[in-house]
Amino acid sequence: MSKFTDTITINVKGGNGGAGAVSFRREKYVAKGGPDGGDGGKGGDVYLEANRSYVNLSYLFKDRIYKAENGKPGMGQNKHGHDGADLIMHVPPGTEVIDSETGNVLCDLLEENKRVLIANGGIGGKGNEFFKSSTNQTPRFSQPGIEGENKLLLLNLKLIADVGLVGLPNSGKSTLLSVITNAKPKIGDYPFTTLTPNLGTVERDDGSYYKIADIPGIIEGAHKGHGLGLSFLRHIERVKIILYMIESTETDPLYNLKLLQNELGTYNTELIKKPYYIILSKADLLSEDELIKKIEQLKIDNVLAVSSVTAYNIKKLIDIIDKLL
Repeated sequence: MSKFTDTITINVKGGNGGAGAVSFRREKYVAKGGPDGGDGGKGGDVYLEANRSYVNLSYLFKDRIYKAENGKPGMGQNKHGHDGADLIMHVPPGTEVIDSETGNVLCDLLEENKRVLIANGGIGGKGNEFFKSSTNQTPRFSQPGIEGENKLLLLNLKLIADVGLVGLPNSGKSTLLSVITNAKPKIGDYPFTTLTPNLGTVERDDGSYYKIADIPGIIEGAHKGHGLGLSFLRHIERVKIILYMIESTETDPLYNLKLLQNELGTYNTELIKKPYYIILSKADLLSEDELIKKIEQLKIDNVLAVSSVTAYNIKKLIDIIDKLL
């Protein structure tokens, strides 16, 4: 299985324009024909297009130059060279494209089939026929083609999901995702079972649906890149609501909540402004009285205790997500 890649730097280049031709007519009974060199063809452009058949960027190679076709050179008899073929590169929806040298965001490919011109091909050179004038009837020169644009691009994939599951490692996010959506994430009772983002879909009775993202668990200092760090936080930026998942067996659930919110807020202040709900997971491990005490410790109204094993409050959780959306 290929490694999940959500950020990569690649080099793209538009095709070079074809050279113009130096040519003179060669006709029977015409001793000195005039210039008839055609123009060179335009180099192909490079486009990026969002395609949901692609789920990450692992098929790209950072050391390869992705180049459109060069324009063909001009020919005699005023024949223009063919334009070079465009290069259309497919990326997953949600890919942010940044000019690596300037830091400018060139585009954000959110929509399926959206295509963006990213590097122009060079213009073809003029043939010698173009330069014929009253003072120079037989120009013996032409133009070379213009080089295509060359860009170093940083591609950042940010998952497009409606709901983001945020929690410390082993807080039960993957198990919950497997229960309420169609996703089949890897699940285990140890930290960092989830090493790549998982995306699941919940279909409503009316046929509409929403997506939930289970991102690798964060640890203190994630905004600085500690643990799985930034590779987690990047994927939470686009969600509409956040579910903070905290194990019900935690000694101080309020501390855990503040830690999670601090990591999100330090990375991007907009994240802590999003609607949220607190989910106390693994509720089957505590008695009802113990759960009530844990909820009281959080001192917040929007808290729900759930169990993915016994399905306790799962239906209620789905109703809450519906209302928040």
